[in-house]
Formats: sequence, C-alpha cells, structure tokens
Amino acid sequence: MAKDKKKKKAGKSADAKAKKGKAAKSANPKSDKQKPAEVKSKLAVATGGSKYKVSPLAPNGFPDLPLIDGVRFAADAVGVRYKNRADVMLAHVAAGSTIAGVFTTSATRSANVLDCQAKLARLGEEAADGFAIVVNSGNANTFTGQRGVSDVEAITKAAAKALKLPEDNIFTSATGVIGEPLPAHKITDALPALAKALDAAAAETAARAIMTTDTFAKGSVATCEIGGIPVTIMGFAKGSGMIAPDMATMLGYIFTDAAITQDGLQAMLSAATKGSFNAVTVDSDTSTSDTVLMAATGAAGNVPLASGRSAEGKAFAAALDMVMLDLAHQIVRDGEGATKFVEVRVTGAKSARDADKVARAIANSPLVKTAIAGEDPNWGRIVMAVGKSGATADRDRLTIRFGDILVAENGWIAEGYQEDDAAAYMKARELLIDVDMGLGRGAATVWTCDLTHAYIDINADYRS
Repeated sequence: MAKDKKKKKAGKSADAKAKKGKAAKSANPKSDKQKPAEVKSKLAVATGGSKYKVSPLAPNGFPDLPLIDGVRFAADAVGVRYKNRADVMLAHVAAGSTIAGVFTTSATRSANVLDCQAKLARLGEEAADGFAIVVNSGNANTFTGQRGVSDVEAITKAAAKALKLPEDNIFTSATGVIGEPLPAHKITDALPALAKALDAAAAETAARAIMTTDTFAKGSVATCEIGGIPVTIMGFAKGSGMIAPDMATMLGYIFTDAAITQDGLQAMLSAATKGSFNAVTVDSDTSTSDTVLMAATGAAGNVPLASGRSAEGKAFAAALDMVMLDLAHQIVRDGEGATKFVEVRVTGAKSARDADKVARAIANSPLVKTAIAGEDPNWGRIVMAVGKSGATADRDRLTIRFGDILVAENGWIAEGYQEDDAAAYMKARELLIDVDMGLGRGAATVWTCDLTHAYIDINADYRS
C-alpha cells in the first residue's frame, strides 16, 4: 500500500510539473516541511543549465524517472563556479545496499576519483549503514595537490556527520575546470541543509546539478523482471566535451531496487560500460574525473543476483545495457557544438580489436568530423582513417557505405555511385558510416558527432 501511495504522489508531482513548470513535489509530505525556507528558495532556481543553445540532437524533454525505494536526492546552488544554478548534488542510499563503480584510466585523475577507488577496494559486501554520493560541478578538483585531497576529506567528513554515516561510505565526484582550488567550504556549509532536503522525487534536480557545458539534463529508465518480481533501473549522467574512452569523459549515477551482490553488481556495471560509455567519443580527449557509480538497494525483494550469467541476470544486464547506452548516446547528442549524431559500424575485420581500432580512427578523425559538419560525403577521409588506424587492412577488399548508399568497394569507387545521393544523405541529423574490411569476422560500433566551429567557441571561453 505504501508503495502505491508513493507512485500516486509521484504521478501528481509529474502532472503538476508538466502543467506549471515547477519542481516536482516530494513523495513524502513531511519532507517539504523539513526544508528550511532558504533551501526551498534555492532549489526553486537551482535547475542547472548552460548558456549555450540546447543541442538540436537533444531528446524531447527529461524522462519521468520513477522513485527508487531507498534512494533520495537533493541539490542546491552554492556558487562553486556558477551563479543561480544548481552545482551540488547529494544522493543518499539506504542501509543494506550494494555499490559498484568504474572510473577514468587517466594518469592525472582527480583526488575524488582516487578516493572513490580506494573506498570501493575496502568496501565489504554491503554498505550496512547506507552510503551517500556528493557531486559538485564547475570545478574538477584536479591538479590541486594536497589541497585537493584535503578538500575531499573535508566534504566526506561533513557529509558523514550530516547523514550519520561512516566516512568510508561517502563517495564524491567533481567536474569542471582543472587546476583551480575547490571552494570546499561552500559545499560543506550546504550539506546539513541538503541532508534535510533529501527527497525521493528530486532525481531531475540532481541531474541538472551535475551539468557543466551540457545543454540538457540526461536521464534514462528501464524495467525487467527477476523471478517474476518487477525491478527498475534508472540513472542520469552529464557529459558534453572531453568525451573519449577509457572510460568516456562523463559522470553517471545509476540506481536500482534490485537485490544484487556487490561482486555481481561490479561485474555487470563493468561489462555494460564496454558497449556504452566506452563506445562513444566527441573529441578523443579523456577526462581526469570520469566516474560511474551504481547502487542496488534490494528493496524489490528478489533473490539477490550474483552475476549476469543466469536467465534472471541476463534480463537485468540487458535492461542495464539499455539505460547505459541511452545515456551514452545522449552524451554524444550533446557533444559541444554537435549537429550530427553518427554511428560508425565496422565489420569484416581480422579481429574485434582491429575493428575497434578502425571505428575509433574514423570517429575521432578531425577531417572526417569536419566533413560531416559540412555535409560533405568525402569518403576519401574514411579510407585515410582506416589506413592510419594500425589495424590490418587491404584496400582492395574495403567496402564503404553511407547509410544504404554503396560508396566504394574492391579498392575503388562503386559503379553507379552518385555524389548527389551521398550529399543529400549527409544532410540528415543521424548518419551511419559502414565499413566492411573484408578480412574476417571482427566487428565494432562507436558513436560520435560532427566537429563544428561552435566546439571552438565553447572551449575557447570555458573558463571565462
């Protein structure tokens, strides 16, 4: 009955937001009364956002993310870098949950990433007391020496005190400008009020709080059944520029009410990352701060999954893949200055590794990306990218297609190819570049976007 009431209240909140454009109301009436007046005021304006025009590839609005039993959110505008927009997010996950994470492979990763990695390595099977995630935007807390480490410790201590949790159960992320000291006191001062404002229906506000140059908030949801019990997976992410594996430059937070062991959750999250966040690129640059954290509360009541190998595990893994791939695609669609969403599909390579090399060489090529931006079907640049990839290639076996248009085959332009047809195809907002190497069974797919002058504009004044 309690869950039914929550769902009805959540539905009313969504209706109110759609009609009035206001923030969704709490699923718990008492939680609104607990929020100090100043917090309510700030939450009303803390919607996140960018000074740049919303990407033409953006989805039609933010999805209605369902409540996840055991997960609550809050966000506030504290002025880490931006004015009058949300820039700090707090998520609290109930006791008995499990958590997993994947992170950037950068050699200059942030103090926050290093701290999260160390805590996950020490974590037991369950976060017996629950745990929390604190994220700030505007400042990456990277390349700030011992000061950066101390700032993470200060935020961790403040969050632990506000939520009455062990410090090892507090995970932090930061995104934004590199090399500038983090005004950690602004975050620590806000945490007590944020802890009181926690609300199961505030996921969208949290998603907006982690944005930097993003032009839209990114969310996704999927459902499946485990042993006949319905479970839900929902998440949100940020990312727009400095996007490339490993593991795609972005922050992502995913939550489920399924019961999953920590080892099982880590294995499924890592596997899902390969075909989603690790298969997108905007500009070939890997961030210092990439983090994806996933929490499983177990509130659905299913028999805990230990892996993705059972029938139930495969069903859950498939739903998780859907959420993560959707979020990854949204990041590409919000690529800084992007006007085209491009799928690069490579087949017939000598190995899967070779296929991946070719796909990334094409997707990351400035010459290919600028040709796409200019709607020029310059297939010679595809040939160039294949040749420079380092993969085994035979020019006389190469086949290239733009969508369904056969462009080249057998080492030469295809008979009957019409440049006008390809030029017309390149005007579409969603494009497919298909390359068959003709050498084996290796295949890979990477998603990317075009490279426009707006990318220069955005990055030239990013710190201004």
